[in-house]
Amino acid sequence: MTIEQQLRAAALEAINELYGAQPEEKMLQVQLTRKDQKGDFTIVVFPLLKVSKKKPEETGEDLGRFIQEKLPMVVGFEVVKGFLNLSLSPNFWVERLNELAVNADFGMQPASADAPLMMIEYSSPNTNKPLHLGHIRNNLLGFSLSRIAAANGYRVVKTNIVNDRGIHICKSMLAWQKWGQGATPESTGKKGDHLVGDFYVLFDQHYKAELKALMEEKRMGKEEAEKASTLMAEAREMLLKWEAGDAEVVSLWKTMNAWVYAGFDVTYKKLGVDFDKIYYESDTYSVGRDMVLEGLSKGLFNRRDDGSVWADLSAQGLDEKLLLRSDGTSVYMTQDIGTAKLRFDDYNIDKMVYVVGNEQDYHFKVLSLLLDRLGFDWGRDLVHFSYGMVELPEGKMKSREGTVVDADDLMEEMVATARDMARELGKLDGYSDEEAEEVYRMVALGALKYFMLKVDPRKNMTFNPAESIDFNGNTGPFIQYTHARIRSIFRKAEEKDIAWKGSAPVGLVLNEKENNLIRSLVSFPNVVREAGAAFSPAIIANYIYDLAKEYNQFYHDNPILFEEDARVRDLRLTLCHAVAQVIKKGMWLLGAGVPDRM
Repeated sequence: MTIEQQLRAAALEAINELYGAQPEEKMLQVQLTRKDQKGDFTIVVFPLLKVSKKKPEETGEDLGRFIQEKLPMVVGFEVVKGFLNLSLSPNFWVERLNELAVNADFGMQPASADAPLMMIEYSSPNTNKPLHLGHIRNNLLGFSLSRIAAANGYRVVKTNIVNDRGIHICKSMLAWQKWGQGATPESTGKKGDHLVGDFYVLFDQHYKAELKALMEEKRMGKEEAEKASTLMAEAREMLLKWEAGDAEVVSLWKTMNAWVYAGFDVTYKKLGVDFDKIYYESDTYSVGRDMVLEGLSKGLFNRRDDGSVWADLSAQGLDEKLLLRSDGTSVYMTQDIGTAKLRFDDYNIDKMVYVVGNEQDYHFKVLSLLLDRLGFDWGRDLVHFSYGMVELPEGKMKSREGTVVDADDLMEEMVATARDMARELGKLDGYSDEEAEEVYRMVALGALKYFMLKVDPRKNMTFNPAESIDFNGNTGPFIQYTHARIRSIFRKAEEKDIAWKGSAPVGLVLNEKENNLIRSLVSFPNVVREAGAAFSPAIIANYIYDLAKEYNQFYHDNPILFEEDARVRDLRLTLCHAVAQVIKKGMWLLGAGVPDRM
C-alpha cells in the first residue's frame, strides 16, 4: 500500500468515526504538499465539509489529530485554510529511499498472464515515400506509449499497418516504368524507400507540367485539365489492373514494395523502435470489402443506384460514409475495417489504440461507430491517440514536392551535431572510436526523442534540432549528463576506496534538499500511472527533467564524496544511486538511453 493510500484510508476511517459518514473515495484528494508550505502530503478538506458540518480549519484539525494517532509515520500537521498538511518522519522517508534503491521494478507494474491486452498501432507509413519528420513523432509516441502501458500492467502488442496499395503507390510505379530506366537500390546506391519516393515526386512534377500545358495550350480550367490528364488516367488504370490481379502490375508492385520495406527496416532500427506484428493493407482491403458486403446483406449499410455502398450515421449525429466505390474498389475506411477483423482474429484485444495525427479525428469517430455496428466489443471504446503536427522553424513539409525532412537524414544530422559538440568540449577523451560513436548516437537520439516527447502530444510543435541537443535547459542531453555525472561519482568513490553500504542509515535528520529529492523519487510510480491514464509520455519527460534539476541543486549544495560523516555520505550516495535508476527508467519509458559517461 502506497503512503497516499495509507493516508487516504486513515482519513476515511476518521470521517466514519468522527462524523458517522462514509464519503466516496474520490472526495478525498491526497497530494504532495506545495514546496512553499510546511509538510509532505496534503489532504484537501473542502469536499468533506458537507459531512463534517464544520468550518474547514476545524475539520482539518479533527482529521489531523486522528491521522497522527493512527499512523506512526505522521509526526505533525498544519491546517492552512482548507488544506491539511501532514509531515512524515525522516525515518519514513529514508526507509522508502532504501526500498526503492534496491527495487529493480520500482515504478513498474509487471503484467500478469491474464492482464488486459492493449494493442497499439503506430507508424502507418505509405510505401510511396520514405519516413519523414512527422513519422518520427508518430513512431516515438507509439513506442513510448507501448512501454508506458506495459509499465502499468497491460499485456501490449505493438503493431504497424503499412499502406502498400492505392493510387499513390501506382503513381510511383508508373513513374518508374516511364522514366526509371531500370533503376534499382543496388544500381543507384540509394535506400529503396528513398528511390521509390523520388519517383513519387517525379510523377507529381510531370503531372503538374501536363496540367499546365493543357491549361495554356487548350485553354482548359484546372478541374477540366485534371479530368483530361492522360498520366492520371494511366495511374487509375494501373490501380484497377492491380486489384484485378494483373501479373505484370502485381510483379512490379511486389518488387518496388520490397525495396521500400527494406528501407523502412533500416530506419526503424536507427530510431530504436520495433513491432510485434505488421499488417499490410494489400491483405486487409479485401477482408474489409467482404465484411462491408456482409454488413450490406444484413441491412447495416445501403447500396446506391451507382453501385457504391454507404453507411448512414445520421442517427449518431454524423453524415453518410462511403465504404465501397461504384467500381467496387475499397476506401481507407474499408481497409481499416478489414485490419480490425484480422487483428481480432489474431488477438483477443481488450483495448485498441491508434496513434494517428489529429487530421484524422473524424475518420476515427466513424471507424469506432462502424466497428461497434459490426460487433467488435472494443469498437466503441477504441482510443484515437490524436497528436498534433510537427514542423520545422521553416514551416510545413510537402511530400509531393519533395520538401519533407527525411527521417534518416535528420538522425544522421543529429549524430553529427552531437559528435561535433562532444569533440569541442572534450567530453569523451580516452574513449575508443567505437565507444565514442555509440555515445554520440545515444545522445543524439536521446535529444531527438526527449524533445519530441516532452511536448503535450495533442499540441502542434516545432522541432528545432539545434535547440534539442543543447546540454543546458529542458533537453535530453541535460538529463543524460545528470545520469553520467552520478555514474562518475561512483567511479571516483571506487578510485578513492570509499565504500558505500548500498543503503541509507535511519536516524538521520534530512535537510530540505535531501527531503525534497526523496519525495520526488517516491512519486515516480504515481507519475507512471498518470502518464498511462492520460496517454502522455510528456508527463514522464517533464518529471525526469524536474528530477534532474532537483538533483543538480542537491549536488551543488551538498558534498558527497567529501562528506566526512560516513552515515550522511551513505545517505547521499544512496540518493545518487536512486536518482540514476529512476532517470534511466524514465528515459527507457521514452525509448531513450543514458550513457554512463559524457
